[in-house]
Amino acid sequence: MRIRRLLLSIGLVFIVGCSTSRSTAIQTPRQPVLARPERPLPGPVTPSPAFLRAIERGSRSASGQPGPNYWQQYARYDLTARIDVAERRLEGAGRIVYFNRSPETLRQLFLELPLNVHAEGVVRNEPAEITGGVQLSYVAVDGQEAFTPEQAPEGAPRYAVNGTRLVIFPQRALAPGDSVQLAFRWSLAIPKRGAGGRMGYDENLFFLAYWYPHVAVYDDVIGWFTDPFLSRAEFYHGFADYQLTLDAPAGWLAMATGLLENAEEVLAPNVLARMRQAYASDTPVRIAEPTTDPVTQSGAEGRLQWRFRATNVRDVAFSLVRQAYWEGARTPVGDRDGDGQTDYTWINTFWRPTAPRWANVTRYQQHAITFLSRLTGFPYPWPHMTAVEGGGIIGGGMEFPMMTLIGDYNAAGDSALYYVVAHELAHMWIPMIVSPNERRYSWMDEGSTTFAENHAREDFFPGTQPRLDEQDNYLMLARMGAEGEIMRWSDYHYSNFAFGVASYSKPAALLEALRGLLGETVFWQAYRTFIREWAFKHPYPYDLFHTFERVSGRDLSWFWYSWYYQTWTLDQAIAAVEPIENGVRITVEDRGLAPMPVYLSLTLTDGTQVRDTIAVDIWLEGRRRTTITVPTAAPVVRVEIDPERWFPDLDRENNVWSAASSTRP
Repeated sequence: MRIRRLLLSIGLVFIVGCSTSRSTAIQTPRQPVLARPERPLPGPVTPSPAFLRAIERGSRSASGQPGPNYWQQYARYDLTARIDVAERRLEGAGRIVYFNRSPETLRQLFLELPLNVHAEGVVRNEPAEITGGVQLSYVAVDGQEAFTPEQAPEGAPRYAVNGTRLVIFPQRALAPGDSVQLAFRWSLAIPKRGAGGRMGYDENLFFLAYWYPHVAVYDDVIGWFTDPFLSRAEFYHGFADYQLTLDAPAGWLAMATGLLENAEEVLAPNVLARMRQAYASDTPVRIAEPTTDPVTQSGAEGRLQWRFRATNVRDVAFSLVRQAYWEGARTPVGDRDGDGQTDYTWINTFWRPTAPRWANVTRYQQHAITFLSRLTGFPYPWPHMTAVEGGGIIGGGMEFPMMTLIGDYNAAGDSALYYVVAHELAHMWIPMIVSPNERRYSWMDEGSTTFAENHAREDFFPGTQPRLDEQDNYLMLARMGAEGEIMRWSDYHYSNFAFGVASYSKPAALLEALRGLLGETVFWQAYRTFIREWAFKHPYPYDLFHTFERVSGRDLSWFWYSWYYQTWTLDQAIAAVEPIENGVRITVEDRGLAPMPVYLSLTLTDGTQVRDTIAVDIWLEGRRRTTITVPTAAPVVRVEIDPERWFPDLDRENNVWSAASSTRP
């Protein structure tokens, strides 16, 4: 999700990007720590006991790769949603086959009902419209009806709803390798801005998400994930196959996660022909416009059944629009299947006449999907990517597999609209392909996505360096002393501002710092290795940390501890510059708490640039001050620390010495 509302009051915008490359000098072996260190030293990064047990069992590894015994659960959903547009109501029915691939026997089953965040009395950390949430009318386990504990007859399975959580007590335990079939019927009043502004309705628009009972994740580290949805931090979903049927009034265009299987039955013939033309076109094609001409078939009794099928996705969402534009095209994603041929995905854009800037969004999507497939080294895997304009529901944007809902951006402007499109589409890689626990570690999702978004921005707007804006966003809150630790569970940050910086700006800026620390080749190898190895799996933070250490061959525990577990900040300063024969003596102080290498750039009188590096090890010995001698062929007129701004330094004024102002402290 790209959230604009959190930081508007202090002028922060969540943005990141990229810069020119630079490699660092090889570090020397670490020296013994001073007997009386002059500074706090980074502690060890020790994975949680649950993660260490997963390593012992072989489902995880200390190298960051999935272990030889890695497993994860799976499910198959068959869902039907009937939309009453006049009453703004959904009637749902579904069957779920849940497969226990774990080595444990499961005696309870946990599911999520996120839209119960709109029920009376439910705990949440943001205001919400009260609609009653999800009303279950039928629950069954393996064909046997289940009841609440108060109503359950002898021998019947039971279920209970607690806020956004649903727990089922089957009559038989689910053994390893076994499966269970669940069935549900339910209804819900559709909130206008549901689930924290991530779904809802507006004029001529419905966007439905989190609308069905969703099996909670049972993973190899913590078992059942039962943290409630409180509205701010997002989701942790398992992968599944979906068959989805939408029962909607004729005249409303539908699109959903998955492949539309019956286009001939639901679309008007001329619209169907233009859709096929668009999907073969490299330039956008208008498939439908807000006219009185029919865009769908008339249907039986004025209603149509739209059928979609999706494989190996972690969620499904759908939209209904009328009197709207529908534009389409195709875009290349690289070679998905290794046959040496370029593969494509279809692009869909739906918007209403009230959002004129959206006429550019198909082109934005084409660029972002193609660019991000190349950046991540992982071609976009699904048949389509669809953006739906959601003015009146959402201000920023929200991601779902193959779908995104984004505000109209009438006031924000065209460039901001590209930013949010790139951000939401970058989410197709994390968390839709690589699926971490967003509710606890939102930074793995949002920080990585912000980092990728801004690389796309720099490519689309050449000459910009949005990574520096991102760095400044983090530094603004850091200077205020208002940030929280990145590794703090996301729903428990001190404020919305702390949540935003710890989830978006700071982790994105730290990925850029890793680029500067490791160098381009090693960084991108580690980044792409992580995505490839954890595609369609559930990584934890330690998996990310260990992957970067394995690929780089370096112990980075000091980096993770300083930046992810603490709110330590960086402040490197040039304390003195002394000309000597055939060179210069430079004294550098580390006035902050976060240790980093010192990248020095010297400018000589003849214009020559000389580079040198002070390895991080000097600070890891517990020192605050060090002096180095740099040989030069001409006098030095300027010395600067980290001129490329790889590292987020609190005070850059003390990073520069010049001969013209040599009285600097």
